[in-house]
Amino acid sequence: MPVYALTEDIFFPPPQLANPEGILAVGGDLRPERLLLAYHMGIFPWYSEYEPIVWWSPDPRCVLETAQLKVSKSMRQILRRNQFQVSFDQAFGTVIQECRKIKRKGQHGTWITDEMEEAYCSLHDMGFAHSVEVWENEQLVGGLYGVSVGRCFFGESMFSRVSNASKTGFITLVKHLQKAGFNWIDCQIYNDHLGSLGASEISREAFLRRLADDIKQDTLQGNWETLLKAETQGSGLGE
Repeated sequence: MPVYALTEDIFFPPPQLANPEGILAVGGDLRPERLLLAYHMGIFPWYSEYEPIVWWSPDPRCVLETAQLKVSKSMRQILRRNQFQVSFDQAFGTVIQECRKIKRKGQHGTWITDEMEEAYCSLHDMGFAHSVEVWENEQLVGGLYGVSVGRCFFGESMFSRVSNASKTGFITLVKHLQKAGFNWIDCQIYNDHLGSLGASEISREAFLRRLADDIKQDTLQGNWETLLKAETQGSGLGE
């Protein structure tokens, strides 16, 4: 299948036309309007510095059903001890910078370019991109960020400076999202770490079918420290 070359027009071909690797198109830009259209269509950007923007729609797709979240016995003990404190949308810029700086096994450099950082900070200012911050002794030690439209959350990246910090943030987020009516989280590409938390693969067709239903729901747009916690107040999330 061909890889489509995008122009300045805000347009994507159908995601089913992606090549076997999952690449759908190259080029274009990261304007908020284009990014939001991409997420509505199950497409995301992922590319390296000094390369053109590459747009993906992989098959299969990795998702985590919020009701299928796996929390190990050791993690339940950490959560009960309240070793970490978790907040939402309190340090988005710092979280994305930390995700950008963290060294990852098997990767050279980072896919979070200056352009990507600026674009997602713009989505955050608009109330669509959100961060989870994990604190220990008032120090930021872990976190993650992603994009939400409708009742869908698209995870982008996470970081951890202390063992189990990012896992604490992710588990806390999933529990809040489940109580707020989110049935699943897009994890994009499967790995063993996500699998240990309950993530699995589904076909692109199934993913797009579910996406079409859930993006019709109202977007929880704004600062999640107040909005998401208000929707889950009194739900016993710390148990």
